[in-house]
Amino acid sequence: MTVSPTDLHGALDPVQRPIETARGLPNPFYTDEGVAAAEREAVFFANWSAVGFAHQAANPGDVFPLEFLGQPLLLARDRQGVLRVFLNVCRHRGMVLVDEPGNRPRALRCPYHAWCYELDGRLRTTPHVGGPGQNRHDCIDRTALGLIEVRSAIWLGVVYVNIDGKAPPFEEYAGEAIARWHEMAVDLVHPGAESAFTLDVRTNWKLAVENYCESYHLPWVHPGLNSYSRLEDHYNIEGRCFSGQGTRAYRPQIGPDGARFPEIAGLSTMWEEGAEYIALYPNVLLGVHRDHAFAIVLEPKGVDRTAEHVAILYPAAEVCEDGWSGMRSTNAAMWREVFEEDIFVVEGMQRGRHASGFDGGRFSPVMDGPTHAFHRWIAEAMARGAPA
Repeated sequence: MTVSPTDLHGALDPVQRPIETARGLPNPFYTDEGVAAAEREAVFFANWSAVGFAHQAANPGDVFPLEFLGQPLLLARDRQGVLRVFLNVCRHRGMVLVDEPGNRPRALRCPYHAWCYELDGRLRTTPHVGGPGQNRHDCIDRTALGLIEVRSAIWLGVVYVNIDGKAPPFEEYAGEAIARWHEMAVDLVHPGAESAFTLDVRTNWKLAVENYCESYHLPWVHPGLNSYSRLEDHYNIEGRCFSGQGTRAYRPQIGPDGARFPEIAGLSTMWEEGAEYIALYPNVLLGVHRDHAFAIVLEPKGVDRTAEHVAILYPAAEVCEDGWSGMRSTNAAMWREVFEEDIFVVEGMQRGRHASGFDGGRFSPVMDGPTHAFHRWIAEAMARGAPA
């Protein structure tokens, strides 16, 4: 089955039905380059997509270049500590400004013709623009030629962007999720490299979301986790632009000397033994606990390849100290093992999506609500972006 943009409305109708009669997204949504191109505009650029982490440009003067679905972007933190996202190109001839992360406390200098920009994006100098020794020209209005800023927001340590500039404000877009986790609205810190890793997975990014947001697979894919956080301890979570699962049986890590990570103060009783895990659509997977959180930014690298960028964060700066390094490493290793257990599943589903007779699959009305909610959201986003 091949779906062209003009066929999207009909192909997506079965996905948007009630869960009892719905089918999943058709195969081309996982295998077809044309659909992926349409998805780039309608799903990623038209909404608030995750591109990186605030700690990647943690200090004034820090810059961090990245590419997101072909868009060269730059995270830049100015001298006042404000983090912005810009297109990583000079306004003169479109040269990429920054190739490597680093600290640029004075200015961003284009390596081509040396136009210089402040860290807040303002164009500062234009050497020889009016001829040798003439650094100004009446036709070059510096105030109108600052770096092109991309709408951005930060929540739970993740940097989000709205490429087309037309989405509602992030606080409105993600408002239901923010309200649900309002108690987690604390400054989270990232201790460093030992609390970050990337998994390169041979699957479409959507299958990573689908697998993450349901607990149905726990007994068979995560037997160790299921031994103390059982399937029956979990519940479904569904919102307007997110879905996932929660557990009533979270067990915090205890160090060899009985130490525990510092916890967020003043939490309600649900967090004493509870934790929640949601996918905030389209491409970030979040987990919150009373003593730490994690975020996974899914970077589509191709129709059948995804980079999963993982960062583990803590609510207390003291956890960054050397005395906590052993527990930090243990925590990161535990989560890496859990996430790696999912790889064979999402890669297997990707291979299965080449089966021409597969019709998108069916949903368990009890267990698959979060997955159906994601499929429905994708369908609606794609339908909005498809020709009438």
